[in-house]
Amino acid sequence: MKRIAVVGAVLQDPARTQKAFNDVVSAYRGIVKGRMGIPFDDENTAVISITIQAELDDINALTGKLGNIPGVAVKTAVSGGGK
Repeated sequence: MKRIAVVGAVLQDPARTQKAFNDVVSAYRGIVKGRMGIPFDDENTAVISITIQAELDDINALTGKLGNIPGVAVKTAVSGGGK
């Protein structure tokens, strides 16, 4: 059953972490419905929010890969289910 999820990520030192982050997200582009990024240049940090719709296994695979990138912290909120 497909679920809707919001993935929140904080990237420390985006110049170093953003390419790996973007590569992972691009690999899952079929489930990504929207993305918003906000740079905090003074803090050398970026905050990214990604809305996805997918099976729970795919959501977990994406967030697991993102969370394994050094300097990236990830939290996810998942809907209870749908049709």
